[in-house]
Amino acid sequence: MSTLIKNGRIITATDDYVADVFIEGETISAIGKNLNVNASTVIDAAGLLVMPGGIDPHVHLAMPFMGTFSSDDYETGTRAALYGGTTTIIDFVLQTQGKSLQHALDDWNSRAKGTAVGDYSFHIAVTDFNEDTKKEIKHFIEEEGITSFKTFMAYKGALMIDDRQMVGLMQEVKKQGGMVTVHATNGDMIDFLVAKHKSEGKTAPLYHYLSQPEITEAEASSRFADMIHYTGCPGYIVHLTCEGALNAVRNATRRNQHLFVETCIQYLVLDASLYENDFEGAKWVMSPPLREKKDQTTLWAGINQGLVNVVATDHCPFMWEQKLMGKDDFSKIPNGHPAIENRMELLFSEGVNKGKISLNKYVEVASTNAAKIFGMFPRKGTIAVGSDADIVLFDPNEKHTLSASKHHMNVDYSGYEGWELTGKVKSVLLRGTVAIDDNKCLVDKGYGQFVKRKGPNSKA
Repeated sequence: MSTLIKNGRIITATDDYVADVFIEGETISAIGKNLNVNASTVIDAAGLLVMPGGIDPHVHLAMPFMGTFSSDDYETGTRAALYGGTTTIIDFVLQTQGKSLQHALDDWNSRAKGTAVGDYSFHIAVTDFNEDTKKEIKHFIEEEGITSFKTFMAYKGALMIDDRQMVGLMQEVKKQGGMVTVHATNGDMIDFLVAKHKSEGKTAPLYHYLSQPEITEAEASSRFADMIHYTGCPGYIVHLTCEGALNAVRNATRRNQHLFVETCIQYLVLDASLYENDFEGAKWVMSPPLREKKDQTTLWAGINQGLVNVVATDHCPFMWEQKLMGKDDFSKIPNGHPAIENRMELLFSEGVNKGKISLNKYVEVASTNAAKIFGMFPRKGTIAVGSDADIVLFDPNEKHTLSASKHHMNVDYSGYEGWELTGKVKSVLLRGTVAIDDNKCLVDKGYGQFVKRKGPNSKA
């Protein structure tokens, strides 16, 4: 199998030029002007952007949460990702307290193997760090190719670990060459505010937002930065949402510290006013919650300043019926919203098209940085000879409207219903095979492969 993509405008994190791309098997074998090669398939990309497939390093597929499961499994979730131009996702394996990391990995492998349509990898969420868990870290990094370990500073009794465990994990992960990532919010403070609002009879989705004020995220981000600084372990803050938290990162740079930061597309384009729509606001109940307009301004600036490295989704969809579990109690609303299919097009339309970020920056935060930070570069995240032929053909001018009636995510509403966008994914290649074309998926479940990863690249 060979494919020639002709006449496209190739955009990477650093380059912008018109050329042909020749693919043999699963990888790119040549790039150049007017390539004189024989290809079994020729694609004319004139007028289109040719970009590396997106990488979403923060998704939750078939995730157990609050007595239910997120509604996208590995088949529907990775297929929807492909429709939206994301060719690789990284999901979170959640350790059950009292059980091993390996037990959790076996569980997630049983959901993903033979099911995923797109490529995938895993982070391990450590919820019970002890001497037995500590012994597993080396194996996961060296044998399983899983090099990132997530911690929660919230969700006490289920996912949260204390600072003592956090420091112990950081020291071991640093020793073995991995990275610690964090959900940085102050769980004790949030639990106090949740209980306070409920005791006052305040049960609407708005109080989910009011139970997680900016200070809960700013404080935890600063504390994480201090612990990472002390241990010397590479650190990454997931789904950072607000000015206070990003200022904690800015402050860390004053002592020459480098922290990786991820935000999510919803925090760049949506705001907390959506929680004022009675129970309709449950569609956007997630943790951390949506923030204010000033926080959007800060996050876009942070991207351009190089402080925010990645735009992910925290894709964790629930059907409306599942959201109704919290109709009389905001703390029982399953947390999460659907975005895996919308991220690339939203980021282009709201970012590039509105002049907030450049095309190169777009590729950097949607693909390349995640590949570098999480040890997949240059196999993933760029268009280069020898790289996997994960390629998106993108029409920068096509206008379209987002709607639950058209999306491929397994959820019965959209967080962006009726949004008019400029810029559309036209075709997607995954490891040299045309996976999406003419709004059809051409690869079957099980085509997706697990991606073994290396340790973090501090130069990302």
